[in-house]
Amino acid sequence: MEKETLPDKVMRVAGWIWALIAGGGGLWYLWTQGPWRLTHGWFALCSGLSACPLTARFLKRYAGVRLAGWMQLSLAALFFVAGKIALRMGL
Repeated sequence: MEKETLPDKVMRVAGWIWALIAGGGGLWYLWTQGPWRLTHGWFALCSGLSACPLTARFLKRYAGVRLAGWMQLSLAALFFVAGKIALRMGL
């Protein structure tokens, strides 16, 4: 097993925080507003799932793909920004 460096630990902690706040908030928003229309909940949920360290572990184990922590957080931010743009455009 590889020894984890400090930047890796920081990214893992940031990923968990992002996953809990964005993913949990998105799930709550979908629960209260309903899943059928385009809402911030879908984008927040996808953002949280992409930042979650368990997603990287799952991809590494079952798909053979290794994602760096900075890449996961970048994808999470991309989902967040895409959601803001889509909702502003009224899509």
